[in-house]
Amino acid sequence: MKKTLQVKDHSVSGETFTLQYDEELHMFFTKPKPSEVDLPSYYESEDYISHTDGARSLFERMYQTVKQITLLRKHSLLKKYVSTLGTVLDIGAGTGDFLAYLFKKGWSIQGVEPSKQARTLATKKDIVLQNELPQDQSTYDAITMWHVLEHVYDLESQWSWLKKHLAKDGTLFIAVPNFESHDATFYGATWAAYDVPRHLYHFSKKAIKQLALKNELEVVAIEPMKFDAYYVSLLSEKYKYGRMRYVSAFYNGWISNWKARRSGAYSSLIYVIKHQKG
Repeated sequence: MKKTLQVKDHSVSGETFTLQYDEELHMFFTKPKPSEVDLPSYYESEDYISHTDGARSLFERMYQTVKQITLLRKHSLLKKYVSTLGTVLDIGAGTGDFLAYLFKKGWSIQGVEPSKQARTLATKKDIVLQNELPQDQSTYDAITMWHVLEHVYDLESQWSWLKKHLAKDGTLFIAVPNFESHDATFYGATWAAYDVPRHLYHFSKKAIKQLALKNELEVVAIEPMKFDAYYVSLLSEKYKYGRMRYVSAFYNGWISNWKARRSGAYSSLIYVIKHQKG
């Protein structure tokens, strides 16, 4: 395992950052870590697609189509691991599509989204999002973080908050990229899911399990996000070759998923987490 990796910010600044390996946790940290004041500037791009509902290009139209499909998948996971309709808090809710879908299905919903642009778009779907985590004593039957944990500024405080606000029998869903996947290995420093410096942390299965245990939580299941291999490969092709090579990206995404059938090392993974028993 390389102790460091030099990775460029291809989306906004063009700056180069170092991924520093932590042997104990088996994860990488982005260095230097931008200040909390400066970090929002790295999100200021029309191409930061999760903060928009854009469909300007073929790539964006594909993204929006896949997003609708993944709503069904996420809802299925909720029903699989949460026994009754309850309260769901979606952290990093983007433009509110997931919460809007859950509301129609009968769930009680709350959401948090730091981006003012994304919150404004959510209101057009009758979804009102808060700009920061609730600081009361509320607990939730389900807390979801779809590709959000890698963005939070204070990782330790975030885990502490999750432990405190997850109901006794509640379920936490955390989806993050997996740097042990085949597509990560294939694209190396141009792997789009490194996305520095917006991604401050880069996780493995071991890392998530250890971070959960430190907070008296445990991973009870791991689910794949198979579409991510294609999406990430397409962006990685752009970063590596200067253009989106669709055939090559589809092939590499398919290979990554095929290899992961045996290894379990999909491009992104969803960790299903509950309080430790006893």
